[in-house]
Amino acid sequence: MRHREQDHGGTLSEGLLAKRWQLSCRTLQRWRSQGRGPAFLFIEGSIRYRLSDIIDYEERCVRGGSQ
Repeated sequence: MRHREQDHGGTLSEGLLAKRWQLSCRTLQRWRSQGRGPAFLFIEGSIRYRLSDIIDYEERCVRGGSQ
């Protein structure tokens, strides 16, 4: 179903987040079951990730480099 891969008002589907991070959907599923990864929404049977939560999570994961 193609509509589940679209960006809906500042949220990403599991598939789009997996593509963004070059991970499998299964990895994101495992992280959710372990309480890891960014916050997510479960709306009418669909997992959605808010872009603001994704960016916040990415910033918390930054390691090394010069400031």
